[in-house]
Amino acid sequence: MPAVELEAITFSYPGGPRALEDVNLAVEPGKSVAIMGQNGAGKTTLIKMINGLLRPDKGQVRLEGEDIRHTSTARLSRKVGFVFQDPRTQIFLDAVEAEVAFGPQKIGMTQAQIKARLDYALELTGLSSQRGSHPYELSPSDRKLLSIASILSMDPLILILDEPTASLDTAATEIVVRIIEAFLSVGKTVIAATHDVGFAARCFKWAVILHRGKIAVEGPTHQVFSQHDLLADTALEPTAISLLAGACNLPRTLLTVPEMAEFLMKKQHDVA
Repeated sequence: MPAVELEAITFSYPGGPRALEDVNLAVEPGKSVAIMGQNGAGKTTLIKMINGLLRPDKGQVRLEGEDIRHTSTARLSRKVGFVFQDPRTQIFLDAVEAEVAFGPQKIGMTQAQIKARLDYALELTGLSSQRGSHPYELSPSDRKLLSIASILSMDPLILILDEPTASLDTAATEIVVRIIEAFLSVGKTVIAATHDVGFAARCFKWAVILHRGKIAVEGPTHQVFSQHDLLADTALEPTAISLLAGACNLPRTLLTVPEMAEFLMKKQHDVA
């Protein structure tokens, strides 16, 4: 049974254009999926359907087989953790520790559970030393990590990230990669809306490219990202390694530096 299933989803904003049209998507438990596309393609609209922030005009959204049309966003938040692109829409308390503990308190965790989840989320995001800081004393990258920590502390089954690498420095991006790996290592599901092809190539096994509210293509990330003409048509750029591979008559499915290094070492070994 899919962890997330969208069936024939259509949605228009009031007085605006149609943002999604007849979108079908199934995400199996424990999988990592990148929702890709240029600005306005429908990425954020799609992921907001999953936790009930937006409701479709037509179609059904199901979580673990359950139709969520009559399920409140508050109830869905126990299962689906949603991290907004802009931390300012999510952070509202005056201390890092209070911000991260707020969600677990609201969903009724015990004090022991709250402490354990708080410590875990702060350690994983690298914010343990900032427990007593005011959120707006943090750097922009650390504020983004704080917004992620406030969701991790609730122990959701599904983690949804909206443009997770936007405005992050290199060190913070590496922490986000580590967070996703930790989440997947225990069989949980991660879905991200992003236009960062390099980040998606590192972290996600499945890619879905939206174009004008419709799914243009979906499939294994390496196969999708090797289609350079398709990426160009949807205003996405291939990874530098995939471009280099194509220029050197090597497989375009090579997307990252480690993949290229491993391929060349194997090729050298085979020749020897």
